[in-house]
Amino acid sequence: MVGKIVDEQSGEHLAARVYVENAKGEWFFVQSAAPKGTAIQYNKTNWLRKDAFEKHTTISAHPFRAELPPDDYTLTVERGKEYFAATQQVSLGQADAEIEIRLRRWINMAKRGWYSGETHIHRTLQELPNVIQAEDLNVAMPLTYWVTRSGLPPTAGNKNIGGDIPDNLITVDPTHVIWPRNTEYEIFSVGPKRHTLGALFFLNHKSVFNEGVPPWGPLAKHARAEGTILDMDKLDWPFSMTLPHSTGARLYELANNHLWRTKFAFTKWNSQTTGFLQPPAGNTTGNEEEWMNYTLGQYYTLLNAGFALVPTAGSANGVHPVPAGFSRVYVHQPNGFSYEKWLAGLKHGRSFVTTGPMLFAKVNGQQPGAKLALAQDGGEVTVTGEVISKTPVSFLEIVANGRPVLKIRARPKTTPSDARQMTFSATLPIKTSGWIAVRCFEERPGGRLRFAHTGQWSIDVPGKPLRPSPEEKEYLIRRVREEINRSKDILSVEAMAEYNAALAHYQGLATSNPPTPEARAPRRDSELRRWLDNMVTHHRYTPHEVRAATGLPLAKVRQNLDDWDITGKRLAKRSADAPLKVLPYPGGRHPRIGFLDGALVPQRETKVSIFPPWDPHSYAVVDVPEAIWSNLGLTYLAHTHIPTVWDKQGKKLEPLEWTHNPDGSLSLLRPLPNGIVFGSRVTPGQEVVKMNLWIRNDSAETLTGLRAQVCVMLKGLSGFNQRIHANKVIDGSWVACRDADGQRWIITGWEPLHRPWENPPVPCLHADPSFPDCLPGKTVQAKGIIAFHEGKGIRQQIAKLKALYLNRR
Repeated sequence: MVGKIVDEQSGEHLAARVYVENAKGEWFFVQSAAPKGTAIQYNKTNWLRKDAFEKHTTISAHPFRAELPPDDYTLTVERGKEYFAATQQVSLGQADAEIEIRLRRWINMAKRGWYSGETHIHRTLQELPNVIQAEDLNVAMPLTYWVTRSGLPPTAGNKNIGGDIPDNLITVDPTHVIWPRNTEYEIFSVGPKRHTLGALFFLNHKSVFNEGVPPWGPLAKHARAEGTILDMDKLDWPFSMTLPHSTGARLYELANNHLWRTKFAFTKWNSQTTGFLQPPAGNTTGNEEEWMNYTLGQYYTLLNAGFALVPTAGSANGVHPVPAGFSRVYVHQPNGFSYEKWLAGLKHGRSFVTTGPMLFAKVNGQQPGAKLALAQDGGEVTVTGEVISKTPVSFLEIVANGRPVLKIRARPKTTPSDARQMTFSATLPIKTSGWIAVRCFEERPGGRLRFAHTGQWSIDVPGKPLRPSPEEKEYLIRRVREEINRSKDILSVEAMAEYNAALAHYQGLATSNPPTPEARAPRRDSELRRWLDNMVTHHRYTPHEVRAATGLPLAKVRQNLDDWDITGKRLAKRSADAPLKVLPYPGGRHPRIGFLDGALVPQRETKVSIFPPWDPHSYAVVDVPEAIWSNLGLTYLAHTHIPTVWDKQGKKLEPLEWTHNPDGSLSLLRPLPNGIVFGSRVTPGQEVVKMNLWIRNDSAETLTGLRAQVCVMLKGLSGFNQRIHANKVIDGSWVACRDADGQRWIITGWEPLHRPWENPPVPCLHADPSFPDCLPGKTVQAKGIIAFHEGKGIRQQIAKLKALYLNRR
């Protein structure tokens, strides 16, 4: 087989990445067919899972050839991020086949003044000219020096690439360059003892370092003096939360080397998360999306703690099964490319990182990295921009001080180059100092998310500084304390002094208590004790979340938990003959991950937690109902978003609580100001949870157009809270969602039915009921169920549930 790869418009030869696979699933590599051409094979398989592999050839802008046995082949060609992939089927017999692959560009970032790079790559200086042109990476910063043992200087690094490493820029062409001197300290052993600390990258240094680590501070000071920038690889490394204080590191790989084109493999974390970083209650394991959320959340926490971090991106190509630049950072250079100005833009956060979509955003007309000053009372800022992507972006979020405060979804337009474009404009009220960023998510086939995230805009409001929440401060202190306890008998006195200085810094941080608008103070101790058991024993709330739910001072919360010996210890799984566990949802922990602006101040009285049979602490929150609509308009809403008819009349609804009935069911009765009454009953059984919703019309007018929204929110249901379409099934009037492994399901259905739907940004499921017209003095009702299923055959299980419980087609 002989072939060439050309640009569809210009016809010019292109460097690119080539995959060749036969009908048996065997992989092959190509060679250059030109004397001056180059072709570099890349063949990596992850050591944790053998189906996570990367097998390709990067070829220069010359013809290629491959000696292949007769068979049917699939040829796939990709070039960085800005071209559509091209796939061609080739049948080889005895004669040679000549093919031409025409790559179609969907965006030209250089023409827009944006240039890409990555700061975590393990390739030789001989390979990189080929690689960065095939991937269209403008800047590569290979980690040519690599040390994994404490005290060992890079001059004797045990994983150095070897050879002569020059101290000057390598220019491949005017817009593709390599800075060759970069060092990775990735410490896995201290002295003779295996003891993992983690990784810190020293980028853009001139000299070759003679120092080993730890301690880190003296080397960091020396390195920064010669223009080195310090890049924190991943913040889940055991020692990583000490680095911003001890080294001044400010670069962080927001798109990091665990995100791949192939399957996700690193499901175990180095450090324990908390609930606000990985709902519902934190973990040490997770799926790809949970890893992304954890990565973002740690970054946000350090920003809120006052560290002016900026994002970067890296793939660890050369070690992991991933193309170079799969995660990359784009830096704004409107006047054309230069390495020095690119580096300056990177350090100032005039950038965005991406694994797919291209995100262009401005705040008050300024690019990321800008500092905005508002009046003493704050004000409004305007966020504008566009996203251009290969496939439609699922949703976009504006993040303020770590919280996704505004979700934007819009119907994308098709660009002349056949990409998808979504424009956005939003006004955001600002009351205190802080920061804003924009992020977006693009769902690819199979439910894999690609994302982009801007650098942040800093906002100053005089007299109202940005401060972390008490929960964020406690998390940072815990992380450093754990590392101190783990390392105190292993590291040197000087290294431990850095750890203790970081701990003292975090302990000294002033905090800002978040408001608790949904808090409900228990009226008596017996009620408080019941709620504390609900929150901590079953939902595994932290004391901070209990404070948010009850409004009680944190010290009193801790004292009560101690006095009554209420802990978050692991509960046993339910017995086979027990009913499914259903509890009132206590509030204080928002039941959504995203689209928070669509559910401000969520009320707990209509919400129940339904726990699956396999996990006593994981749960879905079901709003029974979330909303009721009628000919009057929005007649009831279980949170603040769109004004109800009563809001417009200035009428407030008194808070209610679920009634616990002798049969184990929960019931609620809600009178409305005009005589309408609605009620809910949630009854747990061994196989399903039955739900009844009824409306009685005690007004003088017939009610028409009656329908309800019953929202099944998945944030707290571990393994089910991916914000994607691919894990959800709509089967007639029924909706189901599978976990990340595809072996467990949650299912819901109602009759009569208004419509089934799902909303990934929340994420949630709906099988919303409708009601017939209701005459004065009459009652109408609907019934529904929640069920769980383990195994395959989800549609057969839905058919069974239809026949047994709702008998609806």
